[in-house]
Order: sequence, then C-alpha cells, then structure tokens
Amino acid sequence: MYPDHTPERAVEVHRPTPIPPPVVYSPPVVPVQPGTVPAVASVVLPDGRVVTGYAIDAVRPEPVTAPPAVSRTAVNVALGGVGFLAVCGGLLLLTSFIAALTAFIGQLIILAAVIFGGWIAVQVLSGSGHKGGTTVNIRRAVIKRNHFHG
Repeated sequence: MYPDHTPERAVEVHRPTPIPPPVVYSPPVVPVQPGTVPAVASVVLPDGRVVTGYAIDAVRPEPVTAPPAVSRTAVNVALGGVGFLAVCGGLLLLTSFIAALTAFIGQLIILAAVIFGGWIAVQVLSGSGHKGGTTVNIRRAVIKRNHFHG
C-alpha cells in the first residue's frame, strides 16, 4: 500500500455513535365536562311528531364598527395640499431643466467660439500654403505717370 521509503502509519477508525430516537410523551386524554349544561328544547312538528334536542346558539358575527366619518372639508384640504405639492415639485423640475438647458447651450456656444477661433489662429499663423493676392517686386517696377509698370 505505501511505497518502500514511506513509514507505515497507524489507521484510526472512527465509528459514529447512533443517536437514540426522541421519546414522545403524550398526556392521557381526559374527558372534560362543559361548564354549564345546555337547555333541552322540544319542538312539535306540524304532523304531530316531537323533536327534542339541545338548543344551539347561532353564531353571531362580530359587530362591524362603522368607519369614522371624515368631513368633506378635511378631504378637500388634504387633496388640495397634495395637488399644491405636486405643482411645486413640477415647477422645481421645470426650472432645473431650463437652467441645465441654458448651461448646455452656453457650453455649445463657447465650444463653437474656441473651434472657430482656433481655425482663424491656424490660418493667420501658418507660414506655408498659398497666400492670396498679388506679389509685387518694387525694385523692378518703373513708375510712369503714377502707374507701376513691371
């Protein structure tokens, strides 16, 4: 099992201890007498037979409590307050939107001015390229009657 150069090891075997099942204790069932003996009622049917039995009280539902009355004035004031807050919030959002749009347009104008100004600066400061206009060599010009002749 082990290679020759490895010393043998002692193997420990662990066996689990079984857990006993829980003991279920059930108390003995004791019959309980009702606190009061219900009254016996007899009913005579139309054909003359008599039926005797215990009277059972009908189950009555819990009385429904009427909801508290709220005046129309209080409802109108509350709705008016909610509407006023909604309008104020909308106006605040509209004002913020207009301010952001104005700032955005201002940024676009500044960007256009920077780009156009840079284009003009490149045109003015560049030394290469074709220059428009006429080049006149003044040293060779001959002046006659206020005219330049080349």
